Amino acid sequence: MQDDHIPATEKPVCRTPWNKGKLVGAKPPLRPSHVWSIRTKLQIEDRKRDLALFNLAIDSKLRGCDVVAVRVDDVAPNGYALDRATIRQKKTGRPVRFELTDQTRMAIDEYLRLTGRKPGQFLFAGRGDGSRGLTTRQYARLVQEWVASIGLDPAKFGTHSLRRTKAVLIYRRTGNLRAVQLLLGHSKIDYVPCRTMSRCG
Repeated sequence: MQDDHIPATEKPVCRTPWNKGKLVGAKPPLRPSHVWSIRTKLQIEDRKRDLALFNLAIDSKLRGCDVVAVRVDDVAPNGYALDRATIRQKKTGRPVRFELTDQTRMAIDEYLRLTGRKPGQFLFAGRGDGSRGLTTRQYARLVQEWVASIGLDPAKFGTHSLRRTKAVLIYRRTGNLRAVQLLLGHSKIDYVPCRTMSRCG
């Protein structure tokens, strides 16, 4: 006697993986030629905010969430960009000190003269009345726009590409992982090679 109550075998639901067709994992750093091309293009197009933002991101080696959180006080408390600045990272709570190159200081000074941003305000204003800073999403879109403008695939690069750019150059010149760890504010030395130094070619 057959059991009529045995349920029919249901076919498993096939779900498309969220990362199908997407490049995941560590984003490669920009090469010096890429940095030069983006910087030159922003200068030619007179995009002072984007130039200051791009230069600061390269020099500071900060995560995207920390770049957009920078305030005028952090880099130009007296109206002019400092030689060195210190930012406390959101992720680790560790302070990171970095040097601002001449071209970065000049870009920030020109941007401040143009916008009149004051101490207490976010350095890079977002949409609206200017009281809010850029969001990480807005910053990520800008990075994709910069990368695409010089003919690179924006899917292969991201905000972390800017963070890694200078660190990889320093590592190639010195081979000093400890120095890179301090520059990036990583809490573990073994975290550096597998995440930052990978795909640096």
